[in-house]
Amino acid sequence: MTSERPSRWIPLESNPDVLNSWANKAGLVESQDQFTDVYGLDPEVRIAFAFDVAEAIRHPQLLALVPQPVKAIILLFPLTDAIEEKGKQEDERIKAQGQHPVDPTVLYIKQTIGNACGTMGLLHALANSPVTFAPDSPLALFIDECRDKTPEERAKILETTSLFANIHADVASSGQTAAPRAEVNTDLHFTCFVQAPNPPRSDVVTTQPLRLLELDGRRIGPIDRGESTNLLEDVAKYVKLNYLSQTASVQFSMIALAPPID
Repeated sequence: MTSERPSRWIPLESNPDVLNSWANKAGLVESQDQFTDVYGLDPEVRIAFAFDVAEAIRHPQLLALVPQPVKAIILLFPLTDAIEEKGKQEDERIKAQGQHPVDPTVLYIKQTIGNACGTMGLLHALANSPVTFAPDSPLALFIDECRDKTPEERAKILETTSLFANIHADVASSGQTAAPRAEVNTDLHFTCFVQAPNPPRSDVVTTQPLRLLELDGRRIGPIDRGESTNLLEDVAKYVKLNYLSQTASVQFSMIALAPPID
């Protein structure tokens, strides 16, 4: 099931309804897990609403509103010069010096399609979380085909398959705001955070089995962000220190993959 390579896709809106529509069309069993807004970056509840992640700094303590257990986080952030330069330097350091070992079962895909970072975030979140897919659904078929492939080979599969391009196009046009044209260059980008097992090492004894990983298809590969005991709280801390601190922009949003809200 192949088609001519789509060089650019229509950008996805950072909206739980849009992400759920995409995921459900692609095969996520919606009765078990769905995407939901994260309205703040601190664990205790003090107020009931904030407009987005950057605005939520003024109205903290809203993490407790997110259903548990959280299985993945998708972050939308502005592509500022400072954030871009920090990422470039980190990739160069990892290439030269390495990093903490990453669990080899993590499914990571290089992004080669323009404006597909929303779909990349969705695929990284869903493929690396304990969620259920409908048999023979696009997600189930794609993940099965990608298991023994390299990140670059997975990118080629995504370029040539028709499994997701049509879903992406349909969903991208259904958001609350008018969808930009595919040829438009956006200044916003999606990345994904998940937990993964800590690979066993003969030279290190650890009592912490889980690591926090950032999965961004434009980067050198999965980036280890340290030990993780609570995915939502750990991501909130990391985002505040390493993303929000880099810009005065309010163009941030954070969405969690978690059990449906009753």
